[in-house]
Formats: sequence, C-alpha cells, structure tokens
Amino acid sequence: MITDSPDERFIEPKGSFGPKLVAVACAVLVTALVLVGYTLLRKRHAEKAGLIIVSSPEFNTAPQGPPKALILVDEALLQGGKTIIGGTVRNTSAEKLEGLSVELELKRRKDGTVEKTLVALQPAVIEPQQEARYSLELKAQDYGSMRLVALKAGPDSHPLPYTTAQGQKRPPERLESRTITTEKRSSKQSEYLNSPDSPARVP
Repeated sequence: MITDSPDERFIEPKGSFGPKLVAVACAVLVTALVLVGYTLLRKRHAEKAGLIIVSSPEFNTAPQGPPKALILVDEALLQGGKTIIGGTVRNTSAEKLEGLSVELELKRRKDGTVEKTLVALQPAVIEPQQEARYSLELKAQDYGSMRLVALKAGPDSHPLPYTTAQGQKRPPERLESRTITTEKRSSKQSEYLNSPDSPARVP
C-alpha cells in the first residue's frame, strides 16, 4: 500500500551550488599559482644563468609625432661568460636617418645601481624601409636587467619618436646527452653463485 502523498512523490531535490562555487574558486586559484610560480622560476633561472632580463619601456619618453623607426628588442643571449644584448632598428619614415644610436638603461645585480649607455647602430645611416643592428656585450654577472630608453640621431643626439616590438627570442637550451654503457655478462656470470659446481656459504 502506497502511503506517500502525491506532493511528497514529486518533490525534486534542490541542487547545492556551494560545492560548485568552491570547485571553481579552487581551479582559478590553482591556475593563478601555477602562472606565478612559472614566472618566478623563469626569473630565478635567468638570474642563476647570468642572463639579463630585457624589459620593454614602461612609458615612451620619445617626442610626440609619427614614429620614425621601429625597434625590435631581442632577448638577451648568454655566450660563455658574456651576455649579448641586441636588436634591430627599422626606418619606417620616408627620410634618411643618420648617426643613430639607442640609449639603454642597465641595472647592476649587486646594488641595483642604474646606468645609462649609448650604443651606436651599424650601419649608422639607414635609408627608408632599411634596417640596422645594435649590439652590446656585458659581463654575465654584472647586470640583472636592461631597458630601452631612447632612440637618438645626429651629432647632437636629439631623440626621435619610435615604436617597439618583440625581436629575436633566445634559442632553447640544449640538454646534455649522456651515453651510459653497461658490460654484458657472460653466460657463466649470469649463473647462480650458489650452485653445485660453485657452492657458496650463506652467512
């Protein structure tokens, strides 16, 4: 005999959104922690390897107006005990640019002192839609970061308006391959040590 009332039979259980919200929050938190951890590990690895962290300018202090050039900033490259900083400058204007140099801001690892230096381009004269390179070698353990500050031209080093973009990336590191050789046992060595032909005393 069925004693349940019709109202009780057709009542559906209400779903609880609490566990779902907790699961979503945990997933977001784990993703954020993974991204932060990856960034910290990459920065620590760069510092340990003596690489200079190349950062884009926080704000462009170049004069206002149409940009005269596009600067492609390469990632720092470690060769031996030296770090090579470089990039490409492309003349995006309709005029010839002469006496070009880039101004870089370097920060020392030891005390955080900031230094500025001018690096001349090769070639120093760039025709429209042509390119030139700049390169600077530094001791790997002296500096921790580099930032592009300005593009200058002419004998008076007057600043030019420019834009920046990502240049060449650092090639992936090669893992050292090691070859492990093992001696192949002979048929006699593969036999049991304790055998009728060669008995051994068990302590």
